[in-house]
Amino acid sequence: MEGFLGILKIRIKKGIDLAIRDTCHTSDPYVVLRMYEQKLRTKVVKDDCNPEWNEELTLYLKRIDSPIELNVFDKDTYTEDDPMGKAEIDIKPLLECAKMNEEELNDVPNGCVVKRVQPSRNNYLSDESCITWIDGKLVQEMFIRLKNVERGEILLEIEWNDENCIGLSGVEL
Repeated sequence: MEGFLGILKIRIKKGIDLAIRDTCHTSDPYVVLRMYEQKLRTKVVKDDCNPEWNEELTLYLKRIDSPIELNVFDKDTYTEDDPMGKAEIDIKPLLECAKMNEEELNDVPNGCVVKRVQPSRNNYLSDESCITWIDGKLVQEMFIRLKNVERGEILLEIEWNDENCIGLSGVEL
């Protein structure tokens, strides 16, 4: 993985109270992630405004100057898929923790919270998000509030991995 700063695993866990886009008072949602030229998507969950995807998508970070775009769509058969909201995933707090001295992190007990991120006007969080040291990895679970839609949230988890990559040393956050 030379040339990459690191690998970001994004687990799209579930949608909560997503918008209704079908005539039968439900939706067929799926999630699309975009960062640079990378575009990934989950499977479609039929007839469910509270879908559970539990899918892991992997992005390779070359730069850190662009957020991860998250879009939710309702799959339609005969027409264009309907938008169900969008958001951005802010990875900077996780990357700030990843820049910590490796020895400092190795002294952190498993399951310990390294940093707490509060919802603000500058992020899409709907609740406090914790960055936790789990089995030698930094993991952040977050509830993301969707914008440009009447309702809906996505629960996801991001995990940083820089094994066999360049890493973040010398990178300005």
